[in-house]
Amino acid sequence: MENKLLLVVDPQIDFITGSLAIPGAEKAMDSLAEYLRGHKADYRNIVVTADRHPMNHCSFKSEGGKWPVHCVADSVGAAIWPPVMNELIGAAAEVTVMHKGEEADTEEYSIFKNRSAAEKILNILTAGAIDRIDVCGLAGDVCVADTVHDAVALDLHTQINVLTGFSPSLDGGKTLDSLISDYGLSSGI
Repeated sequence: MENKLLLVVDPQIDFITGSLAIPGAEKAMDSLAEYLRGHKADYRNIVVTADRHPMNHCSFKSEGGKWPVHCVADSVGAAIWPPVMNELIGAAAEVTVMHKGEEADTEEYSIFKNRSAAEKILNILTAGAIDRIDVCGLAGDVCVADTVHDAVALDLHTQINVLTGFSPSLDGGKTLDSLISDYGLSSGI
């Protein structure tokens, strides 16, 4: 049996029904919650990433960035989507939530851009003898794609499988599909 890790990227309210809602995100995250209900025991570890921005984050349009204000630390919009969080609570797998984008002048689409978090994930992979990482989340063409790109670049010696059904994109999936094809990754759901 494979030792698997589920890496869920930014399943947060602002990306689902909030200020930066991704088309199809609500349906995808509700489906992810349903998937977790039946499959969370298949995973040795579950890592959830979450933007946690200061009020003056460089990615905000008001600060010269390209995005509306989103996932401000301690705001409702920064919270994990309740149906997903409800499934994570009490999961048999070890669940770890990691924050990114906490420095006002630093953009971290990928959790691997945060050195401390990247080291924690590498330790989880080693300690759990993880053979496969299933990656999904929001948005497929931005934070998920960047996370997959960085994971491949780190040469983690694990199979990377992208759960495309739980990774809606602003571009309709083109970037993520291209990345999967270019790297020869597996994809499912």
